[in-house]
Amino acid sequence: MSSPLLKKALVVPITSVRQALLRSNPGMLANAALLSKRGYNSKNGVEMTVRDALNAALEEEMTADEKVYLMGEEVGQYNGAYKVSKGLLDKFGPKRVIDTPITESGFCGLAVGSAFSGLKPVCEFMTWNFAMQAIDQIVNSAAKTHYMSGGNVNCPITFRGPNGAAAGVAAQHSQCFAAWYGSVPGLKVVSPWNSEDAKGLLKAAIRDPNPVVVLENELMYGISFPMSEAALSKDFTIEIGKAKIEKEGSDITLVAHSRAVGFALEAANLLEKEGICKAEVINLRSIRPLDTETIINSVKKTNRLVTVEGGWPQFGVGSEICAQIMESEAFDYLDAPVVRVTGADIPTPYAKNLEDFAFPDVDVISRVIKRSLNKKIGA
Repeated sequence: MSSPLLKKALVVPITSVRQALLRSNPGMLANAALLSKRGYNSKNGVEMTVRDALNAALEEEMTADEKVYLMGEEVGQYNGAYKVSKGLLDKFGPKRVIDTPITESGFCGLAVGSAFSGLKPVCEFMTWNFAMQAIDQIVNSAAKTHYMSGGNVNCPITFRGPNGAAAGVAAQHSQCFAAWYGSVPGLKVVSPWNSEDAKGLLKAAIRDPNPVVVLENELMYGISFPMSEAALSKDFTIEIGKAKIEKEGSDITLVAHSRAVGFALEAANLLEKEGICKAEVINLRSIRPLDTETIINSVKKTNRLVTVEGGWPQFGVGSEICAQIMESEAFDYLDAPVVRVTGADIPTPYAKNLEDFAFPDVDVISRVIKRSLNKKIGA
């Protein structure tokens, strides 16, 4: 049965949790840092980095459709700031792999206009923080024109680049824009975690007749993940708007996107190994449309929910998920308040010791899960 207490979603105070953890485990931050550097072993021996998966998606779609082209700063001669477009200039030439000046509003406007004319541009931002210079083109032109034209003008454009915190790039280069763009009608927003996500979602975005925002993560580019036989196919896509259950469980539901999926899985596996709980981990993949059905069905099974993200707590992705659950039949199945694990409500610090305190990791997530399950924190 539900109670008034369950209507209050909790936000985890990251700094206080981390301080307690550091007192008991000084090596915590060093261990967490290793997670961003290691790969995931493949059972079938076929692995691919997120960077190479994105590159493969671009190459396959540009080969299949001559209307597809890539535009952005240093995407051509430099092979991309993160080498995602490596080799594409040599294969497709400067008319389809276009280096631009440092003017996001300008080249984004050109890309949107070309999409109105029937081309299929992939507009790369060196970081989504720089896309703030082009937000008028994205929100007021790309997202709204199909509606304002009475359905007569489509905008088949893909906006992509690294999103969220990286390492040592400070406040103006570390924001997560998932909630920003996820609030805009007319946009689709995806947030890949692993290599299959990256390839399948990018290919789906390029083929979509609507504008799609692809939020990658800089720290994930070099990590290798297993690739299924299906994912290696040139026909492989992932449906936008569908989440994936990465790990089945029965005691609590963890919902995450992008890099946070890896942390959620690590925490779930750790607690299962310790005999504390079996957590179900959902990889959102898509921010808009949001697959609320998968989340609701999971919560009805596990009776508890924790959302995990690197963005700010107020008006974030986790907040929207909480609202959706509170307004659905899943509310009556909750045995504990929904908890949001987020980044700290501050501009991202530059100093590493402060930056480490600003974002959740495995230890923080594990502690929150135990609290939700009424388990002793030290257990």
